[in-house]
Amino acid sequence: MQTKAVKSRHNKYYLVSLGCSKNTVDSESIAQLLNNQGLDGVLNPSDAEVMIVNTCGFINSAKQESIDVLRELVELKRPHQMVIAAGCLSQRYGESLVQEIPGLDGIIGTRRWMDTFDLIKRLRDRKHPEPLYHLPTEATVVGGDERGVLRASVQGASAYLKIADGCRRPCAFCAIPKIKGTAVSRPIETVVAEAQRLQERGIQELILIAQDTTDYGYDLGLKDGLAALLERVVQAAPDIPWIRVMYAYPGYVTPRLIETMATHSQILPYLDIPLQHGHRETLKRMRRPANIEWVYSTLEQLRSAMPNLCVRTTFIVGYPGETDEEFDGLLRFVEDLKFDRVGAFTYSYELGTPSAELPNMVADEVKQARYEQLMELQQGISLSRSQALVGQTLDVLVEGHGMGEDEDGEATGDVLSVARSYRDAPEIDGYVIVEGELPVGKIVPVQITGATAYDLFGAVMTQRPIVIQPGQVISEGMIDLSRDRD
Repeated sequence: MQTKAVKSRHNKYYLVSLGCSKNTVDSESIAQLLNNQGLDGVLNPSDAEVMIVNTCGFINSAKQESIDVLRELVELKRPHQMVIAAGCLSQRYGESLVQEIPGLDGIIGTRRWMDTFDLIKRLRDRKHPEPLYHLPTEATVVGGDERGVLRASVQGASAYLKIADGCRRPCAFCAIPKIKGTAVSRPIETVVAEAQRLQERGIQELILIAQDTTDYGYDLGLKDGLAALLERVVQAAPDIPWIRVMYAYPGYVTPRLIETMATHSQILPYLDIPLQHGHRETLKRMRRPANIEWVYSTLEQLRSAMPNLCVRTTFIVGYPGETDEEFDGLLRFVEDLKFDRVGAFTYSYELGTPSAELPNMVADEVKQARYEQLMELQQGISLSRSQALVGQTLDVLVEGHGMGEDEDGEATGDVLSVARSYRDAPEIDGYVIVEGELPVGKIVPVQITGATAYDLFGAVMTQRPIVIQPGQVISEGMIDLSRDRD
């Protein structure tokens, strides 16, 4: 019986992906790699020979989640099974991870994910139970050694396409350069060819991602590399209706990039530009661009070129040394610039980063109070900007369906479609809730009939307008409607 069980698990793997969309792309790449070597993915860890966790190690909460999942799999492990820790946590903590999680069989970092199958072969052939490590320090995660896999994660009609990895920015609070290494851009011909492959698969939304998309091509000697890449992708994949850019870096949104975005209708008028703070002195301690005037000027240029532009940004509150005056400066900054979307985080102490050595740590209760004050301000701004869309017609990409409920939680029997507009990046922004059962994976024009701070409501022009009664909620249907808000 034991022999049969071992045979049934042979050449099967179970893969858990944690963290951001960039990690998800790496996980998909590992899966493709293993599939190409004749392994099959399974949904139950007990059915697998190899259990892999692609970890996140960016902040403490993500680190703990990764450790918890690894510990659970190690406890479930049976003879002839192996557990491999991959990704950011592995790269950051290396061999010391085994002290935290005894029983791990293998540790492989972010910089050589393409060697996962080689590590599995070594584990199969090992004569002793000691764990094996594969943690090269050189940042060779991209380029000509990707084993022919598509560096994308397809989710429904959308696809994240990784254009670079690593980061060369000096942000004092961030461990990514230590984890990922310096920025390495993928060859432009490779990225364009993959965009064409995704077009052939019928993708409706192509999302370009990297730690810093605006740094694309710097290491290749390209000037305005992101704009050059976008121009090539638009030309090579004209049938992808939506192209979205994420993770732009302040100071590197150039006039050419603005012109490229404004010129091509495929490129959505949406820009995610994490600013992290709005006060010069805080930004200096963060080792971030501190030219506040640049932000005002560039947003004016962007909005002039694209009047319907949606801007998303991210802020950290409670950074070491953040005074009341600096926080008030952030509030004025947000009030002035009226961002469409804001994500906020309280500062997370990260050992080994320059910020961990700073004096004047802000008390947790102060950080939380500032977070709540910032988000209360932003909710009013977001609501105002959303309400201005009522009466307009927007194209939306349909993701799934749900059922309406009344204020008592009882099903109304109304089928609702859950969609996203150009203003809504997957997983981090809002939804457009539309009356009726629209085709999933299609882009449909709808009239906006209502708005909240996060979501819009709409109706197809041939249908009667949707009416959202006070207290009415939308229940979870075919997709998760409980996504974390800003």
